[in-house]
Amino acid sequence: MSQHGTSEHIFYDGECGVCHWAVKFVAKRDANDAFRFAPLHGDTFTGKVSEEERQSLPDSMIVLKDDGSLLMRSSGLVHILRRLGGFWGLLGHLLWVVPRPLRNLGYDAFAAIRSYVVKKPEGFCPMVPPEIGRRFDP
Repeated sequence: MSQHGTSEHIFYDGECGVCHWAVKFVAKRDANDAFRFAPLHGDTFTGKVSEEERQSLPDSMIVLKDDGSLLMRSSGLVHILRRLGGFWGLLGHLLWVVPRPLRNLGYDAFAAIRSYVVKKPEGFCPMVPPEIGRRFDP
């Protein structure tokens, strides 16, 4: 459990290699267990995010904060980095000063080529060590 109370959720595209890589990256560096992980097409996502909200979301990793708000695209990325702390937290704080439209432009440009950068994973869920696997929801 997080030092801030309930763990926030990171919802990821189970068919995206970059998303699998990002989930493993965050899970290994999240010393305070601030995040839980679940696929965008899973039961946890549909149970925690209303149909109306799901319909309006972009193709992005989604962060569900403890307060119920949703962060996506570069705002979600920056939030995750800031919560990781250390060097990553500093990077998140530096990125936060970049205007969101500019951050999202970079995020969207990378998202457009992500399938060329990292191949699509063979399985739906990322393969993670057992000590990290306990933080995954369906």
